[in-house]
Amino acid sequence: MTTFGKKLAECRKAKNLSQKELAELFNTSHTTIGKYERDEMTPSIEAAKKLAMILDTSVGYLLDETEQSNLFKDKRMLQRLQDIANLPEKDKESLLTTIDHFIKASKLTLI
Repeated sequence: MTTFGKKLAECRKAKNLSQKELAELFNTSHTTIGKYERDEMTPSIEAAKKLAMILDTSVGYLLDETEQSNLFKDKRMLQRLQDIANLPEKDKESLLTTIDHFIKASKLTLI
């Protein structure tokens, strides 16, 4: 299991932010961000939500809530999945079939 601090650091680095830059966006000190990343301090739920929003990820990803937590890293992907889930059944099946074919073709080109 990856800790909140490691996930936070990973997301911060993926956004090319320094601890100081993230701290400014979060309205705190860089030492607080450092303590979060070293797991010396745990943020409140509200703070975790705000950090997730700033880093364009989900609280679920930062908290490593599932075995497939990488899926929760990308909020845009989550929104796409939600949009697909809300489609009429016929449209959803058509779209998923198209995606399945695309994935299969992509895997074949990797070989």
